Amino acid sequence: MKGILIFDHLNDVLFTKCNNKFANHIQKLAKIQGLISENKDANDTDSKLNPNVIMQLFSPIVMSQHVMVSEFRNSYTSMRCHDGTNMVFDRFMGYTFIYISTEEVELMKRTLGVCVSIIRHVCGPDIGILKISRQKVCLVSSLLDAWVHLRTNEQSMLTEAIEQLSINTDLGVAILKVLNDACDKLKSQSEFSNVHILILVEQKFLSLYSSKNAHDLYASDILLMVLMCWVVNQKRKGDNQSGTNGNNDDHSDILLPDSSSFKEEQVAFGAKLANPTSEDITNLFRGSRDSSINEGLHSLTDDDLYSHLVLLGSEHDYTANAVHIFELADGINLVMIVEVTNLATSSGLYDSFHYLNIINGLQLQRDIDELKPVFESFDLAIKKALDGIKKNRANVSNDVDMCQRRLQLKWEFIRKKYMDLFKSRDPESILQIDSNTSGFTDNMKELYRLTCFDKNFLKQGVDVLTTVGRLVRQKLNDFSDFLKVKALKNFTLGSRTSLTINKYLEEFPGLVHFIYIDRTTHRLTAPTLDFTNPETLTLTTKKIWNMVKQSRMHLEEGHLSVMWKDTTFNYAYFLWFEDSSGSPLKCKAYLHHLMKNFPIPGIFCGDYYRKLAETCFPELSVNKIRIYELYCVHLGLATSSCVLEHSRRLAATIWEVTGVPNNPADIL
Repeated sequence: MKGILIFDHLNDVLFTKCNNKFANHIQKLAKIQGLISENKDANDTDSKLNPNVIMQLFSPIVMSQHVMVSEFRNSYTSMRCHDGTNMVFDRFMGYTFIYISTEEVELMKRTLGVCVSIIRHVCGPDIGILKISRQKVCLVSSLLDAWVHLRTNEQSMLTEAIEQLSINTDLGVAILKVLNDACDKLKSQSEFSNVHILILVEQKFLSLYSSKNAHDLYASDILLMVLMCWVVNQKRKGDNQSGTNGNNDDHSDILLPDSSSFKEEQVAFGAKLANPTSEDITNLFRGSRDSSINEGLHSLTDDDLYSHLVLLGSEHDYTANAVHIFELADGINLVMIVEVTNLATSSGLYDSFHYLNIINGLQLQRDIDELKPVFESFDLAIKKALDGIKKNRANVSNDVDMCQRRLQLKWEFIRKKYMDLFKSRDPESILQIDSNTSGFTDNMKELYRLTCFDKNFLKQGVDVLTTVGRLVRQKLNDFSDFLKVKALKNFTLGSRTSLTINKYLEEFPGLVHFIYIDRTTHRLTAPTLDFTNPETLTLTTKKIWNMVKQSRMHLEEGHLSVMWKDTTFNYAYFLWFEDSSGSPLKCKAYLHHLMKNFPIPGIFCGDYYRKLAETCFPELSVNKIRIYELYCVHLGLATSSCVLEHSRRLAATIWEVTGVPNNPADIL
């Protein structure tokens, strides 16, 4: 039984994604409590999962969560029921996320965290858009399906790192030159100013070129592009269910807005529990560029350009982008990312929502002392956003200009009320502020949608984007078959053509597998899991996935080095730090009690490793600290001293296959 639910502050359901067992269980409970008629036929659409029923069943626990947050600042993280069912909770921008399943709590927390991250990218801070946008609901659902599938099949998604497709230097330079030319053409023949162009081969990263002033792409942004390309590839293959089996009871379904009466302006859910159809998947991208989402299914051609607006970045550093995906060959995608508004506007508005959410919580607690510094941050964020729009006034529409003026007038009024509150320190003044906040918040959402998520951005330069895609395809046509083979078996890792990953492994007798990750850039180096015997492959894959799980559990307890063995293999995990010169850095802090509020290990739910470096070395700039991870699997007969010696030597010589020189590290 699996189900993900999202509730707003009124306990209304914004998003539901569940399997048949969950839907049937909800129906059963609803009948017992008299929420639906006992004589309803199971196939009757009116008896299918209904958001009003979900709201009534879950209101007590959601209200309890609200109270724990607002009154005690101590929200639930998880609950376990007597029948083995687990419930995991998360919050984002004041919205409550709940995942119900019989899976292990740690995996559930990661799944829900990834769900929050995907929604942050797809919706930005305006989570309420899920209530009125069928496209965003479908995209969130499909990206979740993509993550679940790839996490169980790809080492890169399991460890949340980017696997570089290794090619020789000459070919790498040639491909980068092609992307450079493509970027120049986009900028010269369109209004695009800041652009990223990258190529993904299956789930592996090939190359990236960014224009001069473009905001840096984070590793988590590139992993999101991998998920988006997987969704598009499934559409191209005609898989209407994005990698899930419709006949399996574990198949995920989503509760979609009723397409027959759906409009962007109205808030309505249909009662139908529906699968994302082929049309829905198409509309995730094509429909977002057209005026109607109810268009018929278009036959895919070689020149189909899939487009969507997303928010990229991390923490208080977000940019709104139009992502355009163009197929170069089967499994090879050209991803063109165009920034649609300046950083000041997008990050300023995002931060405004962030601080407003904190302020709402503090006002419920009548905590005026803590309210003042948050208000000052809120004031700066609003000013940053409005100044960003004013500086770019020549390129903004009349709608944006008018919306910005209305927001500024409302903010000046509310700001004065806050000044009065801080002078009088009268908690009753908060009621006057609250009565004016609703309209102000709606105005912020309107401005956010007009500046960051305006669908008209997707119409800009479509012909140029398609032309550039065709030119890149033509120039790389001779290499496409080679790249596809490389993606299946990334065996020639290295700057020296004579050194393959297989030959490298031969230098470490007893070493079965390793995963090396430069956590400064989140780039992964590992042999492809390629065993002739399917049973051996299945066994080894299961062991490796379990090794990563166990290593993370020890890491969260503050252990940076660990070894253990079972009846088959000997496992080792190391995480270490170096300074910019390659000298080892020793963490002297006792980590266990400092890691309580850390994100889970990875980068989707926040950069765990950056936060770890900041905690271990508060006196150093995190940009001067290098972080590395190493997982090793040896045959069970290998001794601990042998494992340690191999690990040290592997860490010291891995540059021979990655092509990036590195100094020996003191792992322990």
